[in-house]
Amino acid sequence: MKLYDSGRAPNPRRTKIFLAEKGISIPTEQVDMMKGEQRSPAYRAINPMQRMPALILDDGTIITESIAICRYFEVQQPEPPLFGVGAKDIALTEMWNRRCEINLLLAVANVFRHSHPAAAALEVPQVPAWAEANRPKVVEFLQILDGQLAKNQFVAGGRFSVADITALVAIDFMKPSKIDMPADLTHVKRWYGEVSARPSAKA
Repeated sequence: MKLYDSGRAPNPRRTKIFLAEKGISIPTEQVDMMKGEQRSPAYRAINPMQRMPALILDDGTIITESIAICRYFEVQQPEPPLFGVGAKDIALTEMWNRRCEINLLLAVANVFRHSHPAAAALEVPQVPAWAEANRPKVVEFLQILDGQLAKNQFVAGGRFSVADITALVAIDFMKPSKIDMPADLTHVKRWYGEVSARPSAKA
């Protein structure tokens, strides 16, 4: 088994935090996306989408997409549960993870990929207007998230979950994307202080 990783890139980092929470350690191989190594024939044979991360199982099966990889390990090692417990909890965790993925992580990534000079080779063509269109979307969702965290310790409720991992990675990615955290989001800030202090957050 091997995990193809790419440093601090958001989606590979989601997988690494998830594995750290599970206490799972597997061999990794680095693919430098900023150098375009994901476009090499060797990596394209693993993932023709040329994206990270990718997991190769012992039988040769290849799983890509960070959440698909996390779901694989959730079944392999159910404790601690990171996708919820019971029908309602699982559904709420899925709901909030998708909300954080689509409305926060993707919006932040669009700002980075369409405005940061280092991302010019990753996003061809860069569309600066699309970056600017996504900036207010980030703030709008963070306000919604602040309301959710006013009533709950964690994003999906009372239990740390994959939704917290997605939100944490997205908020950390705001820094290189040059998006400031609004000062009035006290509940997001409380939550962020707690989850970023977890040992897994260093992954």
